[in-house]
Amino acid sequence: MRFIDEAKISLSAGHGGPGSVSFRREKFIPRGGPDGGDGGAGGDITFIATSQLSTLQDFRFKREYKAENGLHGSGANKSGRDGKSVEIRIPVGTIIRDTETSEILHDFVTEGETWLACEGGRGGKGNAHFVSSTFQAPKFAQDGEAGSFRDLTLELKLLADAAIIGFPNAGKSTLISRMSAARPKIADYPFTTLTPNLGVVDLNEVGKSFVIADIPGLIEGAHAGLGLGTKFLKHIERTAIFVHLLDGTQLLDDATKPDEDSFQQAIKAIAKRYESIRNELGLFNEELLKKPEIVVLNKLDLLESDPELIEKSRKELRKAIKKLRADSPPREAEPMVISAVSGRGVQEVIMAVYTEVEKDRERRRQEAGGVEATPKKYRMPDDETIQF
Repeated sequence: MRFIDEAKISLSAGHGGPGSVSFRREKFIPRGGPDGGDGGAGGDITFIATSQLSTLQDFRFKREYKAENGLHGSGANKSGRDGKSVEIRIPVGTIIRDTETSEILHDFVTEGETWLACEGGRGGKGNAHFVSSTFQAPKFAQDGEAGSFRDLTLELKLLADAAIIGFPNAGKSTLISRMSAARPKIADYPFTTLTPNLGVVDLNEVGKSFVIADIPGLIEGAHAGLGLGTKFLKHIERTAIFVHLLDGTQLLDDATKPDEDSFQQAIKAIAKRYESIRNELGLFNEELLKKPEIVVLNKLDLLESDPELIEKSRKELRKAIKKLRADSPPREAEPMVISAVSGRGVQEVIMAVYTEVEKDRERRRQEAGGVEATPKKYRMPDDETIQF
């Protein structure tokens, strides 16, 4: 199944049924009077968030949703049946925008969250409602109120606590398979990962867990659509922390050519890739540069026989990162050195990520104090009538 993360749909709520104009006509009751019943209300359209869905695949084939209209009122003060409402299930993490204005109308972040997208029209009142001491035989009733309609754009953003980012072939898929039970496709060519992968990382020692996402490889110009472009950049906006994975194979030449120029060139090449990804994040959304990140140097199992070279590389790369990240200097352990293939250093990365995730969760818990108000419903005034 393809990963579908955007869809456009049209919604139409049901119209209210018109009220009835009727007069009681029965034997031996010469003055029965008006007995027109009310029309039924039109059906609503409501969205419900569920974790049982992971894509917007269903909206590829069905793009129009209509609720049922309310039925006419009838004589003997019989009200028309209300129209059936429509419930649309969408994945948790979906943002709903107005297609015309691009305004965000609702953001679904919790299981079972609901949002009334289109409200059905109110049923019209029958002529029995308009009887008074001075007006005993009204020959009019209200027409049904029209239901609302709108065009919406659905945009799915993965709800992950952390995201692994980096150039293609940096080892992101291998790392997430080490950190979690996720089993993404792993191969030795660029853009192996074409859809985001989610994995749950269990920390048995503390009885906690967090969700991490492997974001398909980014390249220079991604914010403008190059490579996989902005297709997956949006999925990292919700995360609490980035794991910025760098490919350490650039240093392999230095192992065989230990001259200083070769070593510095390798460090510059790695730092250049780090800077490129940071630039793309900033061009896509400046707020992304303010998020915590952990820089990780991968694939150093190739140099395990030379620990001095690994430590020297770590220190030099740390200097380069410090220059590029002046506002948020690197942590003492950055860049962390790992081998995703052998698992060396992966546990340390897990604990570092978990620490930041817990900080973000605590912040969210403190901010989560208010309850979102229910949207106001428009109702037609009672005295607004349509005469027959």
